[in-house]
Amino acid sequence: MRLKAGLLAGALVLAGSAQGAAARDVVASFDWLAYESADPKAPEGRYANPVIPGFHPDPSIVRVGKDFYAVTSTFSWYPGLPILHSTDLVHWRIIGNAIDRPGMLDFNGIGTNRGLFAPAITRHDGRFWIVNTCIECGGNFVITAEDPAGPWSDPVWLDFGGIDPSLHFEPDGTAWIVYNDAPPGPEEYEGHRALWLQQFDPQAMKMLPKRVLLRDKGVDPSKKPIWAEGPHIYKVGDWYFLLTAEGGTADQHSQTIYRSRALQGPYEPGPDNPILTQRDLPAGRPDRIEATGHADIVQLEDGSWWGVFLATRPFAGQSTLLGRETFLLPVTWNDGWPRFLEKGAPVPLTPPAPKLPASAGAAWDNWHEEFVSPLSNEWLALRTPGATPQWEVRDGALDVIAGPAAPGGMARPAFTGRRLRHHKAAFSTRLAFTPERRGDFAGLLAFMDETHFLAAGKEQGRIVVRLRTAASDWAGGKEVASAPLAAAGPVELKLSLDGGTATVFFREEGATSWRQVGGPIDVEPLASVHAGLFTGLVVGPYAYSPGP
Repeated sequence: MRLKAGLLAGALVLAGSAQGAAARDVVASFDWLAYESADPKAPEGRYANPVIPGFHPDPSIVRVGKDFYAVTSTFSWYPGLPILHSTDLVHWRIIGNAIDRPGMLDFNGIGTNRGLFAPAITRHDGRFWIVNTCIECGGNFVITAEDPAGPWSDPVWLDFGGIDPSLHFEPDGTAWIVYNDAPPGPEEYEGHRALWLQQFDPQAMKMLPKRVLLRDKGVDPSKKPIWAEGPHIYKVGDWYFLLTAEGGTADQHSQTIYRSRALQGPYEPGPDNPILTQRDLPAGRPDRIEATGHADIVQLEDGSWWGVFLATRPFAGQSTLLGRETFLLPVTWNDGWPRFLEKGAPVPLTPPAPKLPASAGAAWDNWHEEFVSPLSNEWLALRTPGATPQWEVRDGALDVIAGPAAPGGMARPAFTGRRLRHHKAAFSTRLAFTPERRGDFAGLLAFMDETHFLAAGKEQGRIVVRLRTAASDWAGGKEVASAPLAAAGPVELKLSLDGGTATVFFREEGATSWRQVGGPIDVEPLASVHAGLFTGLVVGPYAYSPGP
């Protein structure tokens, strides 16, 4: 245990909370966190898909002059709804988070696969708007900002059901929200949904009562299409286009298009739907991209169109630890209809880049972070911060205050991390930690959801690896490997990931070579396909203490 003058002094500069901590907290100090990967670069004049790798699903995009802004889903991670910026559509950087104050939303007590689903961003009359759904934490809401980096307003709750709202402004200033909800009559089968349009008053910030049915079921009702969702409306020339996802968010995911002469319809489906899918391609193809859909499109200054969409990169079957990532493709028009890909065409991994000014994107391939306060916009934690602090940035290190919340529960564990962005990568850190009692633990946590995670760290006299893959496992994970420690001093930890395999290494102070903890660990059971499909792996410092 370390007694710190900063904690005794009262108020602290905290990343996890604005309040002080008790003097006798068990503290784990992390000097740095590093990330290494070795993915090949795209050839000159081309770009690498995905353009926003790692856990970034449900992308929505807006252009303002020469700048592009995107937002993606975060579910019950905090801060929520990252705002990303680019000038070339290829290199992106998180410039802020739309949900970044504890009082805005409350994610406490809900699972990782609940919370913020499918935000949609737009800009009108000098103001940015996001409409979104908070599942099990309030319903549908709207927030606004003058600057997309923030601050964003507190949520205004909107009185309508369903999910996946998207805001469309007409030239006369009237506003409409298109969304997915239950069908007008009884549901005829699982996944039977409908797309609705309802007027929104942007001055009063409330919905008007009448709503219009745009589409029941999907493109071909005779085939009982499932999960028509993620709708966006665009006015292009004399036509209104309705862009929607269909088929569910797994390997049957697809993107469809409709158009109408009138905003309120009727909307006719395009002749070549779906305009984006990978579900009909052979399973054994190399460099597979799967689950393509939930797209948004944007027109460039030169009149060309591009689109962002989510997809997955499985290492086997439908398994990936990366979650659903954001991809980019040009959108071509044929006989008045847009299309991402010709039927049967795979998503290209290194297509020709847009002809746009180069953007300074984030360093995602390799980084070494010595901690400063506040933590960068890349960092995530589970659920909304409470009154008790969980970490402090001090003298270039991250001091994590161990708590009794295990990752497998619905409380907020003492954990913060960054997204895994490559199939083959390694996280490493230097840890100073003195366990005081049986069960005290600190190290790296690789978290997919409450039932799927790996923790590698220090306990009394040893390094231990714990894995949770079933609800019957202890909430802190069951032990799968361990190695004795020769001394009580600081240790370096490394978690190497390669597809569905993880390997844990450590070295004690003064050592130059890494020691492996047990053998390679099968972490395919942590893949998102086993964990609700929504999220991806987040890895970072974690500390646990059962208390007195």
